[in-house]
Amino acid sequence: MIDIRDVTVRYGSLVALDKLTLHIARGEAFGYIGPNGAGKSTTMKILACLLRATSGEASVGGLDVRKEAEQIRRMIGYMPDFLGVYDDLTVDEYLQFFAAAFSTPRRERRKLIDGVLDLTDLTEKRHELVDGLSRGMQQRLGIARVLIHDPAVLLLDEPASGLDPRARIEMRELLLELRNMGKTIIVSSHILSELHEMCSSIGIIERGRLLFAGTLEDAFMQADVGRRVAIRVESGVDRAMALLQEDERCAEVTVEKSDVVVQLHPDERSVHFLLERLMGQGFHIEGFTAREEKLEDVFLRLTQGKVQ
Repeated sequence: MIDIRDVTVRYGSLVALDKLTLHIARGEAFGYIGPNGAGKSTTMKILACLLRATSGEASVGGLDVRKEAEQIRRMIGYMPDFLGVYDDLTVDEYLQFFAAAFSTPRRERRKLIDGVLDLTDLTEKRHELVDGLSRGMQQRLGIARVLIHDPAVLLLDEPASGLDPRARIEMRELLLELRNMGKTIIVSSHILSELHEMCSSIGIIERGRLLFAGTLEDAFMQADVGRRVAIRVESGVDRAMALLQEDERCAEVTVEKSDVVVQLHPDERSVHFLLERLMGQGFHIEGFTAREEKLEDVFLRLTQGKVQ
């Protein structure tokens, strides 16, 4: 659905994107990660046909961003990191305006707007002024706006920016629903734990250069982040730790409080051998818990903290 080849963007001596090559399949939810100034917004503006690359090629749905911008704009929904709104309009009037801008027939607008209001849980806010909405509700309205013409591709630049914890959870659930609807989504965020939950693949960019693009599993393997398991034994914690340290499949074995915590090697995905080894030596297992792998660990290992 999205194809970017050797795209470079220069502003004088500043290189905003450096030979970026990226391919995103139809229906994929792609998390775009990087520090401020890394090139995430620049990439989205190129795909939204708002910025021309210095060199390279990019296409959306097989359409060239340089030559077929008008057709592309009808198949994408772009939500920038700062949402400009018309403060003196109601929510309904705001969506009516954009439906008209996309030449939606008047007789179809009511049903269409009712649908996006329902999807974004804004039905009860229909007659409220945009300026009176909370930050979270304005972000929801931004999503409603980009859905008004039923785009196949969504470009969402920091959609959870500035939201409180509850609003972030609601935004994440909305994006998961859009992913389940088959939309192709590129979403950038600094809240990496949320990208981990809702994205099927990620890209990590730093100083305009793409450091990684692929599945979450491949990202953890490349960053040498293996699975972690906490094991609680009835007795003999030190002996259990020593036993597991002998196994070459365990990268690191430590004791945290009363648990034996095992960090597996990145290419080792099975955990059953831990139980078999301990129970084979007569240990009684009281608890066995997989600890969540963190996308933050991948980001820190693959980047160097550099900005433009």
